[in-house]
Amino acid sequence: MPLATSHREALIAACPLFAGLDGDGMAAVAQATVEVEFAADRTIARQGEIGTGLFIVGEGAVRVVRDGETIAHLGPGEFFGELSVLDGGPRNASVIADEPTICLALATWDAERVLREQPGVALAVLRVLAARLREATADHRT
Repeated sequence: MPLATSHREALIAACPLFAGLDGDGMAAVAQATVEVEFAADRTIARQGEIGTGLFIVGEGAVRVVRDGETIAHLGPGEFFGELSVLDGGPRNASVIADEPTICLALATWDAERVLREQPGVALAVLRVLAARLREATADHRT
């Protein structure tokens, strides 16, 4: 069953990757996404392959697997696939549906267009990636 437009917009608004977007930025992202349904145990993204889009979990749940080890579980509003979209490199993990799942997918070429046309979207994405980089490189010594 397709996600209602209001639910789609709410997912994008709540997604940390797009935090703080204005109405124009949110509309641009919403218009560029498509809904994709995945059966339980279906691989959505495969480690080592070049990605062609990023995903926001709309309904259901997925697991993130790197080198055979589950490293995260994601649910509605959470996202994956952004690095491969931005740098054109291979996926650094696989993502598998834990149950029937609906995702909003943003194809690489559409993501690039939105980022060029909507500076607010680009800034939101940069802030999230900077925060992740800062967290990954922080000195956690006590």
